[in-house]
Parts: sequence; structure tokens; C-alpha cells
Amino acid sequence: MGALVRIRPGVFASGDEWSSAKPEARIIARARALAAVSPVSPVFSHETAAAIHGLPLFRPDRERVHIVAPVARPGGARGVIRHRGDISPADVVQTRDGLVCTTLERTVADVARTASFEQAVTIADAALRQRCIRGPGGYREDEAAAFRQEAIEITKRSAHGQTRALCVLEFADGRSQLPGESISRIRLHELGFHDVRLQVEVPGPGGRRYFVDFGLEEVGAFGEFDGAIKYVDGKFVDGRTASQVLDEEKQREDWIRGTTQRRYARWGWPHVATASALGDRLRAFGIRSP
Repeated sequence: MGALVRIRPGVFASGDEWSSAKPEARIIARARALAAVSPVSPVFSHETAAAIHGLPLFRPDRERVHIVAPVARPGGARGVIRHRGDISPADVVQTRDGLVCTTLERTVADVARTASFEQAVTIADAALRQRCIRGPGGYREDEAAAFRQEAIEITKRSAHGQTRALCVLEFADGRSQLPGESISRIRLHELGFHDVRLQVEVPGPGGRRYFVDFGLEEVGAFGEFDGAIKYVDGKFVDGRTASQVLDEEKQREDWIRGTTQRRYARWGWPHVATASALGDRLRAFGIRSP
């Protein structure tokens, strides 16, 4: 079990479990701890609500949770960011384990108004993916447009951050499957790529369907974000060993290169730290921004 870690005064977690937990799981644990010691159930919001909804986060605040609190309610609490204001019952949901948080649409709207562009796009992409993806290649554009419009309408209730939110929501796309793909898309845009197709389908052998993260149509090339998680996460490896995944990825890439005759670049987290870093990586594969 290891040493105990104090999450809040009087609330502890196993040190071993805490050290191995993902940032999103730690945020949810902090939310549960606050709910356990609060006389009234807090309404969690912003990136805390995003974590509760099962969305991945980019560079989250690991020490504090976000709540919506009425203006008339006095006081504060350690490790809590209070967003003052009233909230409609229609903007609140309760999870199966009893946590109360803002709806998915309200959560995306709040984050889009207040977070950095990278953080907000990552969450908005994931929310659209959760709501609008129906199997491989099945992105429901009409549902995505409706979700985006509802989030925009929610942002109009606030006097702050509307322009920022509109930029985020116009850019968001649920076909980005991982935070690394969301950040990659931002960097590609910064480099001047504007005709970027997502999850481009390439017919494979024996009727297989291959999907490539990015089609850089202006230069006739493909690109993929190659995060290490795809070689260890159960939902990606599907019972295969890392070496099997690598071998299948190589065969897939060779097929795509051979049948499309397109240049094909892979990159990871170090290459999306800045647009310049990604540009250097692309040039190493003979791909230059428009």
C-alpha cells in the first residue's frame, strides 16, 4: 500500500495508487475528497468537470479543483478555484458515483472562455469525439454542429471570453483521437497548413480500412502523431504485444506509402512543443509548409 497521501485535510489515498494514477484520475479523486467533506454537494466545473466526463486534459492544474459557487455564498477553501455565479439546473448533471458537475456542453463552453487555446481545443475535441463519433470513420457532422452551436450560445451568457471561445469552438473537431493529435493540428495551423483532413481513409489489403491521422492536402502528404500510449494502452493494443503493434504499424505504413505514393511523416510529443519544432520534423521527411 505504501505511505498515505493527503488529498484534503482528513482525506487520504494510497501512495502507490496515487503515484501511478493519471492526472485526470487525481483530479477526480480530489473532487471526490472535496465532495466528501462538503455539507452541500459542490458543482464541479471547467477542467475538473471535463475530467469527470472522461475527457483527457492538456497540462491540467494538478493541485486544485474548479467549482461554480453562488455569488452570495461566502468563503473559500484550500485547493479550490471558485467561479462565482448562478447556474441553471439544466446545466448540471449528477454522475453515477454522486458527483455533481456541469453538463458536457457547459463544461466545453466554460473551458473555451477561460483556458489556453491548447487546453480548450483538447477538451472540445474530446467532447465532440465522445458525442459525435459512431465507429471508425463515422463522424456525425450534424451532431457536431449542433453541439458546437449550443456551446456558443452558453458562452454568450458571460461578458468575458466570448471571442476566445468562438475561436476554440470553430477550430474544434472530434476526429482528433488523442490530445497529441489536437495539439498537432494547432501546430500545423500555425505552420500555415489550412487544408488538413483528419482520419483519412486508405483502403487496405483484404478489405481492411486504414485511417491516417492527417492528410496534408496542400502538399500531398500524410502525417501521424505517434504517442507512446498507442503501444501500451489496452484500448489501442487490444491484447497484442508492443512488438506486434510495431510490426503491424510498419506493415500498415508500408502499404499506405506504396499504394498512395505520398510522403509520410511521424512525430511525437517533443515535436509539437512548438510550431518550429514540428516544422523541422516535417522538413526531415521532405515536407514543407505551404
